Amino acid sequence: MVKYLLTAAAVYLGAIGLALLFVPAQFGVDAVPKDASPELLALLRLLGGPMLGIAVLNWMSRTTSPSALRRTVLLANLVGFGVVAANDVVGVVTGDARDLARIFLVVHLAFTAAFAVALARRAPVTAGERA
Repeated sequence: MVKYLLTAAAVYLGAIGLALLFVPAQFGVDAVPKDASPELLALLRLLGGPMLGIAVLNWMSRTTSPSALRRTVLLANLVGFGVVAANDVVGVVTGDARDLARIFLVVHLAFTAAFAVALARRAPVTAGERA
């Protein structure tokens, strides 16, 4: 299960990272003005880099054996997706988010739940894994 979860998260985050880098205005439809400043587009592109980095981390971790490091990757994803999902909830509930946020909310909540389950199912770290 963890292999497929990390693979799905890698593909999803990779797609978002590439979209932010190459088509930030189109990715930000209904959130980015049509006459967006070059500085805003540069900021959106800047956010694409870490997304790609996390995508690579997830991709490389998907086939590793259970370990403290793999649990760290799962926890980092839980925190990241959890914070984004919480932001989506606030935006949707207050009406401040774009309409597309409802779809992202479902996706982000699903990833958050899946990473929480994956972490809950992991066995405790052994002394050999701590090294």
